[in-house]
Amino acid sequence: MFDAKSYLGRFGATAGMPLAALHHAHLQTVPFENLDIHRKRLFQLDEEAFFDKVVVQRRGGICYELNGLFARLLRTLGYGVTLLSARVATQPDASTYGPDFAHVAILVEDASGRWLADVGFGDCFLEPLRLDERGVQVQAGRGFRLTEAGGELVVWSESPTGGWEAEYAVSLTPRQLGDFAEMSHYTQTSPQSHFTQRRVCTRVTPDGRITLKDDGLLTTRNGVRHEEPLADAAAWHKALETHFGITLPADR
Repeated sequence: MFDAKSYLGRFGATAGMPLAALHHAHLQTVPFENLDIHRKRLFQLDEEAFFDKVVVQRRGGICYELNGLFARLLRTLGYGVTLLSARVATQPDASTYGPDFAHVAILVEDASGRWLADVGFGDCFLEPLRLDERGVQVQAGRGFRLTEAGGELVVWSESPTGGWEAEYAVSLTPRQLGDFAEMSHYTQTSPQSHFTQRRVCTRVTPDGRITLKDDGLLTTRNGVRHEEPLADAAAWHKALETHFGITLPADR
């Protein structure tokens, strides 16, 4: 059963914290990970199942799980919440995108305005973006901006070289969790889905990000990347436990 206090405790938060602080704390604690897909343990779009995985089992998940559960929390805390469908950019210049419903984001409304929240996209904004702002919004020295295109908003992030790269285009049409069922199944099962092609587990750190891939551990600190190869499956599982607090059966 969903319990807001337990969920907040999962990422060291309290109900009185501002939205930005909740968002950032979630990203630093609850990893974006697709490990169950590679264990053939598929999930259904069910908030109670998301709670069991993220809070009880102390795991992470992909966008449907993480943003689906975070949206439930924000509703419980009194925010206005709307699920949004997004198309992920396949080219940094925003010339091409993947299909609709491939990503779910969150429109959050409070007394201060409208915000775009997203704790399920991997390396993106740390705090919600002000939805009606079209200028550059800087977070931890990195710029983000929103532009309008064809009735959608395009999320752009500043690259390390100073250019701009499109992350996704999001529609403001309200959606329900069940609307994402077909793409969720595709994401978890199709050989063409990048989630079925490689494992990943990643979270924000106070000075960067740490990512466990199939073949190594990537750490970014203050913009400096360091990649450590992992010798075997035992080393991979050890890194997963050490850096993400996740213990899985050593079957892969």
